[in-house]
Amino acid sequence: MRSFVAISLNHEATVALAPLQRALPAGRPVPPENLHLTLAFLDDQPEQVLEALHDELLALSSAPFHITFLGIECFGRALAIGVKDSAPLVALHRKIQIATRCAGIVLPRRRFRPHVTIARLKHERHQTVHIPQDWTVNTLPEMLVTGFTLYESTLRPEGARHVALAHFTFY
Repeated sequence: MRSFVAISLNHEATVALAPLQRALPAGRPVPPENLHLTLAFLDDQPEQVLEALHDELLALSSAPFHITFLGIECFGRALAIGVKDSAPLVALHRKIQIATRCAGIVLPRRRFRPHVTIARLKHERHQTVHIPQDWTVNTLPEMLVTGFTLYESTLRPEGARHVALAHFTFY
């Protein structure tokens, strides 16, 4: 089952991103219900491995924390809003990396670059997308993170469909 662990955007952040998505000069906007900050892309995993991961994720603890949105970035074939690194966000990412290893999932070693993909580009990854200089994300509110979610992701011609398998709330 293709899956990932992510922080879902709350209603306020999703609403704040909508005008920016509508004004994008290129790409297909990500549907509001699919906006998220990926903490770990798990790729295809057997159900029993995801059950083991679920148990590991249940044991994680964290206090709620805020994330701050930065500017628009191009990530290969995607336009994204960068998210400022913060100690609680990086700590959560590390805990999830450890949980995946304990569940038997080997993830590629990649630098954690927190972001929220807002549009997918159809063209080659080296395409230049000009973002008007007057675009700003200063109007985006900080977002309180109160948990994270384990998702199943099904690819379809009209875009990915994400289904929450389990939500993990901070206390």
